[in-house]
Amino acid sequence: MKKNFELNYSRIKDLRLNNNLSQKDVADILNINQSTYSKFELGKAIITITMLNTLANYYKVSLDYILNINDKNNKVNYIALDAKIAGERLRLIRKEKHLYQETLAMDIGTSHSLISEYESGKKLISLPYAFAICRKYNISMDYLYGKKD
Repeated sequence: MKKNFELNYSRIKDLRLNNNLSQKDVADILNINQSTYSKFELGKAIITITMLNTLANYYKVSLDYILNINDKNNKVNYIALDAKIAGERLRLIRKEKHLYQETLAMDIGTSHSLISEYESGKKLISLPYAFAICRKYNISMDYLYGKKD
């Protein structure tokens, strides 16, 4: 059975255009070249969670909104991502759902050891896996990353 955890970046273009910015302007904000940013808008490259958070902070929107998880365009304050907080939230979500690390890993297509590294705060949860977790378990991306309670 195929899981539909495909990221949708259409709102990054909408937000850019609504703020009268060029792709070069946004690329400069992210400290990358314009062609790389263009690939994000076209869905031909995966943006990192850190870059996506930079955009969410810049536009003052939630991660859930920018990733089309929901349509609520609630203004949010600047929040830096913290691997420890995200790891604690992941552990809490997993325990609330009565899942073993192995089960969670299998559900999102990764390894038990990577889930362990995420939960211990050694690594920040990568965007594709965070998105899969949020979609599979109906969790807010902003909650997972500690941007809201």
